[in-house]
Amino acid sequence: MKIFLDTANLKEIEEAVSWGVIDGITTNPTLASKETGNFWEIANKILKLVNGPVSLEVTALDVNGMVEEGKKLAALGDNVVVKIPMTIEGLKAVRRLKEMGIRTNVTLVFNSNQALLAAKAGADYVSPFIGRLDDVGEHGMDVIRDIKRIFQNYSIKTEILAASIRHPIHVKEAATIGADVATMPFSVLKMLVHHPKTEEGLAKFLEDWKKVKI
Repeated sequence: MKIFLDTANLKEIEEAVSWGVIDGITTNPTLASKETGNFWEIANKILKLVNGPVSLEVTALDVNGMVEEGKKLAALGDNVVVKIPMTIEGLKAVRRLKEMGIRTNVTLVFNSNQALLAAKAGADYVSPFIGRLDDVGEHGMDVIRDIKRIFQNYSIKTEILAASIRHPIHVKEAATIGADVATMPFSVLKMLVHHPKTEEGLAKFLEDWKKVKI
């Protein structure tokens, strides 16, 4: 499973990339709003830091506006993936952008029917929002499981990108089900590294090493 970082923060991206485990980046208007500086400058810097796909989101709600924004975003680099909302206008935009050779990631997906429609429109990625489903009493991973089964049934190539990841259990379950990608905040990525027994074992090894004659 590929691991994407869900952030627009350059320091977080630079640090995570240095670990050698990051395959791509996802951003959205909310994440961009937390950063200081010009969005286009930040986007350009992110694209230079990451070799893999970088999802940049449109803000228009009509198909023509989405397509125009998508073209402008795609012009920033070959690794841009244009994020499009799961709406009727969004589906139209996905189809038109696909015809132009521009990759898309359909966001705000909350059920398998939406994912199927996005895939049929030509999306390269669909992003089911796991944590937000959990927040309203649904089991977000059930949606990942259903989408995976449907896509396998019909050999659909669209990648399943598990989004709104809140904790390491989400990551493990997404990987177990067979999601193609999990995108997560830097805070969750750091959690994946740690286990108390790892720290305990390392401390014991180092303490015992002091007793070794060299």
